[in-house]
Formats: sequence, structure tokens, C-alpha cells
Amino acid sequence: MRNFIYLLIIVVIASVTSCRKDFSTIPSFGSLEFSKDTVYLDTIFTNIGSATYNLKVYNRGKSDITIPKIALENGVSSNYRLNVDGIPGKEFNNINILAKDSMFVFVETTIDVTNIPNPLYTDRILFDTGTNQQDVDLVTLVQDANFIYPSKDAISMKIDSLTLDGSPTSIKGRFLTDAELTFTNIKPTVIYGYAAVSANKTLTVNAGAKIYFHDNSGLIIDDKATLKVNGTLTEKVVFEGDRLEHDFSDTPGQWGAIWMRAGSKDNEIKHAQIKNGIVGILIDSIGSNTAPTLKLQNTEIYNHANFGILARETNIEAYNVVIGSAGQASLAATVGGTYNFTHSTFANYWNNSLRQLPAVLVNNFFVYNDDSGQEIIETRDLKAANFTNCIFDGNNNIEFILDKVDGGLFNYSVSNSMIKFEDTANSYADFDELDFTNANYENIILNGKSHFRDTQNEDFIIGEESDAINKAAITSFSTDILGVTRSATPDIGAYEHIIFE
Repeated sequence: MRNFIYLLIIVVIASVTSCRKDFSTIPSFGSLEFSKDTVYLDTIFTNIGSATYNLKVYNRGKSDITIPKIALENGVSSNYRLNVDGIPGKEFNNINILAKDSMFVFVETTIDVTNIPNPLYTDRILFDTGTNQQDVDLVTLVQDANFIYPSKDAISMKIDSLTLDGSPTSIKGRFLTDAELTFTNIKPTVIYGYAAVSANKTLTVNAGAKIYFHDNSGLIIDDKATLKVNGTLTEKVVFEGDRLEHDFSDTPGQWGAIWMRAGSKDNEIKHAQIKNGIVGILIDSIGSNTAPTLKLQNTEIYNHANFGILARETNIEAYNVVIGSAGQASLAATVGGTYNFTHSTFANYWNNSLRQLPAVLVNNFFVYNDDSGQEIIETRDLKAANFTNCIFDGNNNIEFILDKVDGGLFNYSVSNSMIKFEDTANSYADFDELDFTNANYENIILNGKSHFRDTQNEDFIIGEESDAINKAAITSFSTDILGVTRSATPDIGAYEHIIFE
């Protein structure tokens, strides 16, 4: 019985002390400190909720204080939402902060651009009143946009999936209507799910257009369909994720891919930036015998979770192209095909995880398991893999691999190019295709210094110490990716060199 009484006393004392809320405070006297004087909620699209931003409020004094009032200046009509110490609302009374302590204020917003007079929307969080009042500014830029959503069943509310090759798929999305087949620079285009281009239709993307993809979204160019991206030097076309906050500016894997399916044709991409997806361009179409499936010009492809370009038995003609970091390979030219790259820079400095593949991988086969589970390797003709005036570099020892399986053509030529290939373990000593003294290689610089300006920020302009300077062959491509005229002795890669400050 005595033990029970002792236990009961301990429980009562613990419950009283843990629930006590009557600590003595003094009113706030205008001496709060804040982690920032302005909360920028970055850019948001109309009617799309922002991320959650935080503000830390400090009581640096020696006394516990009570803030009589915390409120939004625009009151209940404000488009901002607050959460103060775990309580949601737009106005709060008698908020306590212990001495030498702090609390969090979280801020979100959703804004209809048609309901505000200025796309730069502002408000203030007011702390206290009268002469003790302090404030923190809130600033958000709101963009109007054209939104493309998948259709939805009115009864079941099930989001529609695409039917490809006559068979239903699990890919959420829909085919674009004729009225949607031109993306302009008047408003950004925001895509939810996969927007598909149907047979015998062309999606035209005008100079300066910006296309933003939601999670698990992308473009599909179907059989007999075409994509024309018509960016210019001064008005590039941008493809990226729809999270516009600064923290997402270099986050890979935010959206799916631009997928050119088997049978798509006459695709062209000029002066574009494609960044932060899973695969920048996935291209399956072999195209015609007379024209490339994809002509790629003056384009940057950066920071993709898997591949910058994953090509499977296709035909690509490219020049002045930069393909940067990717979780697997910058360029994987697989299952044979035809590939012609000139004045291109492949620089894979991926640092989010270990990378197993080189910056550039070329092969002529694919592997699958048959019905009995046996592994089958099938070859396809590599009709051409021609690289002229190209840089192959990155943070792995080996950044260029030709992987041949006997049974099909394997035609390749690499000239006036700089290749990082440090095979310290002699793993490729017996690979004839990687013997850089054979006749398929000409004027190769092995393990030279690229001298890129800033590899961690995907800036692959070369500097005055680069071994690529004046080592390129003269071609018909007389300007670099920035429009700079190439000299009579041009530099290898997509850029003419500069002198770094």
C-alpha cells in the first residue's frame, strides 16, 4: 500500500509540472529579432500552392515574454496563410516565448493572378501593436500560365491514362488538341501528366517559350508525330520542373522525359535548355534513311537523374550541344543506330551518388530474358558513331566507352577530340575499340585538361588553360553555342575559350 501511495504522489507531481502553463511573462516591448526581414516565397503559378517557408522569431532577452498580437496586415483577406507555433490562422493573440528562446512562423500562399492588381503580391506579418509593433515583409511573384491537365472521369474522378499503339497504358496524360499544338512565349506552359502529340501532328514550341512539368510529367511525341523547338540565341526555350523555388533550381528528377517514340520523325530542337528531369530526351525512333530522327542544335541538357539523352536504335545529328551531369550517362547511344555529334561537350560531374556509367556510352546490343528466363543478347547495326571536335570529361576515371558485341555493324570515328580515359586497372586493355591508336581515332588528346569554369554549376565554358584550345578541325559550324565566332583554329567542344577573371 505504501508503495502505491508513493507512486501516486510521483504521478501527480509529474502531471502538474508537465502541464504547467502559468509561467510569468512580461509584454513584448519591440525587441524581437527575426531570421530574415523579408520572406520571399519565390515565383508561383496562379492557383497553385506555394511551398512552405519559415521565419524564426527570437526572444534574446532574459525574461519570458508575451506577444499580444501577431497578424497579417491585410487581415483575413490576405492570400497568405500562417502557422504560428503549430497553430494555423491569420491572426494570433498572446503568444508566449521563453527567455533566450525562439519560435517558428510558417508561411504559405495560393493566389489567383486575376484577383490581384499586380503580379508582385506583398503583405506583412505584424508583431505587436502601437509603438512596439515590428514587421516582416512577405513577397511573392505570381505568374499566369497555360495549364495542360489529363482528363478526369466525372463520376469516378479517375485520371485518364494514355492509349499508345492501340493499348491502354498506366501513363497519366492525354493527347494535345489541335488548338494546343503551339507553345508560345506569351505565358508559360505547365504540364500535368504526359502531353502527347498524335500521328501526323506537329508540336511547335516558339522562341522564348517556357515549359514546366509537374512530378511524373513530360512530353510524348508519338509514331509519325513531330516536335519542333524553335529557340534562338537570345530567346531560348526552357524545359524544367514546375517547382520554381530556389531550392529546386538544381534538383534532378523533378519530371519525367521528352519521349520521342518509335516512328516519330523530323524532330528538331534548337537553342533549348532541358534540365532537372529523369531523362532529358528519350528517343526510340530509327526514323528514315534520309533524315535524322532528331536534329539537335545549340542546346544544353543538364542535371538529370538517369540520362541526359537515352537513345535506342535511332538517328541523331547534333552540333554545339552540351550535356552535363546525369546519374548514369550524359549520352547513352544504345542498340545501334546513327549518331553524329560535332563541337559537343559531354561533362558528367554528377555528385548526388555513385555513378557506374561513363559520360558517353555507345553500344550495339540489348539484353532481355526469354520466356524460360534465359538471358538473350541481340545486336543491331551501329551504322555510325561519329564524334568530331568533342570533349568527353567528368569526375570518373573513364568517361568514354564503346561496347561492342559481335553480330552487327560497329562503325565509329572520333577525331580532334579530348577524352578522359584513365584505365589504371587495365580493364579495357583487350578492347580494340578503345585502342586510341587505331585508325578510327585521329588527333585525340587523352586525359587533357578541360579547364571548365564551374563544373558544380554546369558551367562548361573553357578557360585559357584548356588543352582544347586551337585543337579542333575546321567545320561548317562557324559559331559556338553562345554565338561567338570560331577562330581560324577553333577550340574543341561547344564553347570557344575565354580568359577567366
